Amino acid sequence: MTLLEPARAADRSQVRAALDRASAGIALTADDAEALLGAGGAEFERLLQIAGSVRDAGLAASDRPGVITYSRKVFIPLTTLCRDRCHYCIFVDTPAQLQKLHKPTYMSAEQVLTVARQGAALGCKEALLTLGDRPEDRWPEARAWLDEHGYASTLDYVGAMARLITAETGLLAHLNPGVMTRDELRMLRPTAPSMGMMLETTSRRLYEEPGQVHFGSPDKDPDVRLAVIEDAGRERVPFTTGILVGIGETLRDRAESLVAIRDAHERHAVQGQGHVQEVIVQNFRAKPRTAMQSAPDASVREYVAAVAVARLVLGPRMRVQVPPNLSDPAEFALLVRAGADDWGGVSPLTADHVNPERPWPHLSDLEARTAELGFALRERLTAQPEFVLGAQTWIDEALHPAVAAVADPATGLAAPAARERAETTGSPGVSRTFVPSRGSSRGSRDAERAAADPLGLDDEEWARLLGATGAELDALTATADDVRRYTVGEAVTLVVNRNLTSSGFRSTPTGEPGTFGLDDVAAIATDAADLGATEICVQGLLPDTEDPAAYLQIARAIRDAVPGIHLHAYRPQDVRDLADRGGLGLAGALDALREAGVNTVPGTGVKVLSERVRALIAPTDLEIDRWVEGVTAAHRAGFRSTSVLFYGHVESAEERIAHLRRLRGIQEETRGFTEFVPIPLPGPFGGTPLVAGRSALDEHRAMVAVSRLLLSGSIPHVQIPWTRVGRDVATTLLRSGGDDLGGTLLDGRVLPEAGIEHGLELPVADAARLAAGMFRPFRVRTTDYREPGLR
Repeated sequence: MTLLEPARAADRSQVRAALDRASAGIALTADDAEALLGAGGAEFERLLQIAGSVRDAGLAASDRPGVITYSRKVFIPLTTLCRDRCHYCIFVDTPAQLQKLHKPTYMSAEQVLTVARQGAALGCKEALLTLGDRPEDRWPEARAWLDEHGYASTLDYVGAMARLITAETGLLAHLNPGVMTRDELRMLRPTAPSMGMMLETTSRRLYEEPGQVHFGSPDKDPDVRLAVIEDAGRERVPFTTGILVGIGETLRDRAESLVAIRDAHERHAVQGQGHVQEVIVQNFRAKPRTAMQSAPDASVREYVAAVAVARLVLGPRMRVQVPPNLSDPAEFALLVRAGADDWGGVSPLTADHVNPERPWPHLSDLEARTAELGFALRERLTAQPEFVLGAQTWIDEALHPAVAAVADPATGLAAPAARERAETTGSPGVSRTFVPSRGSSRGSRDAERAAADPLGLDDEEWARLLGATGAELDALTATADDVRRYTVGEAVTLVVNRNLTSSGFRSTPTGEPGTFGLDDVAAIATDAADLGATEICVQGLLPDTEDPAAYLQIARAIRDAVPGIHLHAYRPQDVRDLADRGGLGLAGALDALREAGVNTVPGTGVKVLSERVRALIAPTDLEIDRWVEGVTAAHRAGFRSTSVLFYGHVESAEERIAHLRRLRGIQEETRGFTEFVPIPLPGPFGGTPLVAGRSALDEHRAMVAVSRLLLSGSIPHVQIPWTRVGRDVATTLLRSGGDDLGGTLLDGRVLPEAGIEHGLELPVADAARLAAGMFRPFRVRTTDYREPGLR
C-alpha cells in the first residue's frame, strides 16, 4: 500500500475496530494508528468525527470550549549554519554562502534586539529562536565567531540572547536549537518558558540508508531525538515536538512516531500533566534547490488523516498544532474537523524563515477563517495555558515575573490587553545598555537606532540619514538590508501582471493609438491570463467625455473574461471621479467597484503628501487630504493597496520624511498597505539630488534604506521600481533594503500599447537570474504576496 492509498477492503475491519476503541476512549496502539492512517470512505469520515469530538471534549475540560489558539511571535534565525545535511532544507547555509550573501555567521545582539523590539511594538509576546544544530562542530568559522565573542558554544549564545530579549523587550523566548543534552536543557531552562525540537519521524531507514532525507545528519538519529524529549520531561521543560508528514516515511513510521511521543509524555507526568505541551503535525512542502525538490507534497487526505490520528493517539488534553501557512485556507475546515486546536506561532513582522515561500496569513484573516469554522481565535504565550497556570512546577522561577507580565492569570492565555512592562522584567544581571555598534560615527549610530526603534528618531535625524554619503551611507544601507533580511526574509519577489491604462478607454472607437473598447478589454485580459498573468492592473482617469460607469464596465469585462484573475484597479483619484461624476459618493463607488470584481487598489496618484509640492509639480493631482481620505476609505472598505513616494524634484528631505510618517500613520489605523514603492521622478522636474554632487545611485540607495527603516514594522515590503532605475541599479537597491521587483508588466499580444509602461517587460526568467546573481531565492507571488494558486 502506498502512502496515498486508502485502506484495502480487507483492512476495513481493523480500521473499524480501531475507531471503536478510539470512540470508547481506549488508548490506541501503533497497530491501531497505522490502520487509521489508511482509512478511507465512510471510515475516514468517522475518523474525523471522532477526532473532532475528542478535541472538543478536551477544550471543554480546559475551560476554553470552542477556542483555537495561536502565539503572536517574531522569528529570529540566530544562525543558519548547521552540522546536518537534511535533503529538504533551505534554511541552512554554508560559510561560503553566508559570505556571498553578506550575511553574518550569527545574528548580533543588536540585530536580535532590532527584531524583538519591533515585534514587541506590534504586540508580539514570543521570540522564536531557531538555528542549525551545533554548527561549531562542523564549521571552523562558527567556532571562531563564538571564541571571538566569548561564548563557549552556540547554545551558550542562545541562552544569552534569550535573556537579553526578555530583559530588553519583555518577549518570552521559545528555543528551537535542535538536539540538546540534559545538562544543556537544565542550563537553558531559566532563559525560556518553553523549548522544542521536532521528532519528525522514528524511521531509522530515513537516517541510515544512503540517499534518504536524514542520511549524513547526526542530529536526525531518531534515538537521539527521542532522548531529548525524554530529558526535557526529566527537567520539567514545557516541550513542543511533532512529526513531518511526507518525507518518505511509511504509515507504520508515522504511527510509531505518534505513539513514541505519547509514551514519553506520559512517563514524565506530574500530577497527571505531561511535559509535551503541543504536537505539531506538519505537512512536507518540497523546496527548490534541494535533493527533494521534485518529491510530491503530502496529499491533503494523508495529511488530514495524520492530524486526526495524532488527536486520537495523543488524547483530548494534548494541543495538536497545524501550521496555517503550509495549507491552503480552503483546507482549514478539514484540519479543524480532524481535531486540530492550535495554529502555532504566527508573525505580523517576520517571515517563516524555514518555509519562506509560504507567507503567514494575516492575523485578521486567520481570525475570520477560524470564526467561519465555528471557533474563536485566542492568543496564547510560548507555553501553553496549563503550563503557565502550573508555573511553579513547569517554569523556572527566574521567569515568573516576565510570564506574569503578559499572562491572563485566570486562563493562562495571553493577557487580553497589553500591560506596561516593568523595566526590571526579565533575568537579572543583563545590561540594558548592551548594544553593539556597526560603527562609531553619528550616522552609523542613528541607523542602528532607527533599526531598533523607527519611531525613536526625530525628523532632523531622519533627514540626516537621507543625506548620508560615503561610509555612513554604506552603514545605512547595510543596516536596512539586515532589517529586510530578518523581517521579510531573503526572497526576491515578483508578480506576473499586465497594465491597462483606463485613460485609453473609448466607448466609440476612434482609432487613436493606445485606445481600446470593452471587447478589447476582454481580449487583453484573456491574453494576459494565457501568458501566465495572475494580475491585471488598471488605472487612469477616464476622459471627461466618457460615462464614469465605464470604470465598472471595464472591471466587469475583465472579471467576466477571466474570473480567477486578480483585479488591481483604480487609484484614489479614479475612484473619486467615479464617486463624483457617477453620483455614487465615495462609499458607494467603493461598493460598486467591489461588486464589479475589483480585489485591491493602487495607492498611486500622489507624488509627495505636501500641498506645497502638489501645487508646484502636479496641480491636477487629487488634493492631499482627499487622497488620504480616498485611500483610507478604500482600506476600511476591505481593499488593500500599494503606497508610493515620487522623489527627486522640488521636495525637501523633511517633506519626504513627513510623507513616510503619514503613510505609517494611515497603516496604523487601517493595516491596508501591502508595500511601499519609492519612485524617482524623471523628466524636467526629476533628478534633483538632496545632496549636491551625490550620484543618482546613492540618492536611490539612501531613499530605499530610509524607507525600509522608517516603515519597518508597519508596511512590510519595499518594492524597487525597475522600470525607472534599470535592472542593474535595481539589484543594488535590493541590497539596500528592497525585497520586491513589482510586476513583469507583460505587453501581451493584444493591444500591447494600451499599458502605461508599454515596452518595458521583466520576464520571470530574467528576474530569477537577477535574484540568483545575488544568491537570493526568487519567488513568483500574487498581488497580496501569496503563492499563485493559493487563495
